[in-house]
Amino acid sequence: YCIIMAGGVGSRFWPVRRNSKPKQFLDFFGTGISFLQQTYNRFVKIVPPENILVVTSEQYKELVQEQLPDMLPDNILLEPHRRNTAPCIAYATYKLQKKNPNATVVVAPSDHLILNEDIFLGTIDSALDYAQDHDELLTLGIRPTRPETGYGYIQVNKDKTMEIGGTNVYSVKTFTEKPNAELAKVFMDSGEFLWNSGIFVWNVKAISHEVKAYLPDIANQFKGIVPYYYTPKEAEYIKGIYEECNGISIDYGVMEKTSRSWVFETSFGWSDVGTWTALYHLGEKDECENDIMLVIKALEAY
Repeated sequence: YCIIMAGGVGSRFWPVRRNSKPKQFLDFFGTGISFLQQTYNRFVKIVPPENILVVTSEQYKELVQEQLPDMLPDNILLEPHRRNTAPCIAYATYKLQKKNPNATVVVAPSDHLILNEDIFLGTIDSALDYAQDHDELLTLGIRPTRPETGYGYIQVNKDKTMEIGGTNVYSVKTFTEKPNAELAKVFMDSGEFLWNSGIFVWNVKAISHEVKAYLPDIANQFKGIVPYYYTPKEAEYIKGIYEECNGISIDYGVMEKTSRSWVFETSFGWSDVGTWTALYHLGEKDECENDIMLVIKALEAY
């Protein structure tokens, strides 16, 4: 199974993005395909389309249906409020668990760029195979190529390691939010830090167990409405939960606390394209190191 998180607003891409059409629904590279569509097309190569879920904001329901017309209605999960990634993942997990308690899942943002899809999908396949029979929580870390201040970082424990599908996998020490330039350089030079991709792989039993252990209020709220998933009353109960639950990321809520957290050390041409600077690093430059296409896009939007 695959859970695509598509509820963000992409506020750092003003004026191109608007609240009515954030980054994941835009085509930044002139391909005619949005980030969300790229993400769906990528995962449908290894996950049956009927096993792909999209979690998004209520206000983006029509955009998701327009861009992914083959999505089953029950597979579009609508959040009435933004509460960060832990409630988002808990909602999808407990709903999916009702359908298939033995499901193995990859969870991914909807707005990332991946240049080498073959390596990426091979890594995901290996992680899914491993997670099917092991109750570990896996995430993908990216070997840093520069002291980037726009990404979060994961510190690895190189004394606790294993190999999955030919890739080095380390126990996680810490998750760190976006650092300043000086700290980013320290991270890069230490060799102990990877960029945090925000991509996870696990089985639903393992993640629900850890959410219950470290975020019991969130677990109890979403587990408590299991009888109403896939029924007309689901939206009503979800609205009540989102009005009450706290916003917290899965990184800090679960991944940093659990002893079952592991990170792949990977490199497959990844970028979360979270800022104009990140987009600039990816684009073609003229002789003065200007990315003219970015300038045109910004001016057109303005």
